[in-house]
Amino acid sequence: QVQLVESGGGLVHPGGSLRLSCAPSGFTLDYYPIGWFRQVPGKEREGVSCISNSDDSTYYADSVKGRFTISRDNAKNTVYLEMNSLKPEDTAVYYCATGRYGSSCNLIKTLLYEYDYWGQGTQVTVSS
Repeated sequence: QVQLVESGGGLVHPGGSLRLSCAPSGFTLDYYPIGWFRQVPGKEREGVSCISNSDDSTYYADSVKGRFTISRDNAKNTVYLEMNSLKPEDTAVYYCATGRYGSSCNLIKTLLYEYDYWGQGTQVTVSS
């Protein structure tokens, strides 16, 4: 069964940092682009970042550019989202998802319909 598992969420003060992890169960990430998204109750799911192996491209939403860094460790079959200078408005449930095999983040960015398999999410709360 194809599954993605996110971890690393938690409570952090404004200005703090967290690192989220996304690891698959039942398959290898290989040439799947991986996207990070977030959602707060009552709002639509928002794209945060994407990374693809096919062309080593990355994508960031303007709201996180310069503060978040996406990376992947193919040996560990894991994708990370390093989040620095966190703000209260970053509070959300964060999800990772697989994009279309072999595609590029330059193309799919974080368009929701381009992503198929989703994890269960991990809560990030930024509060003093």
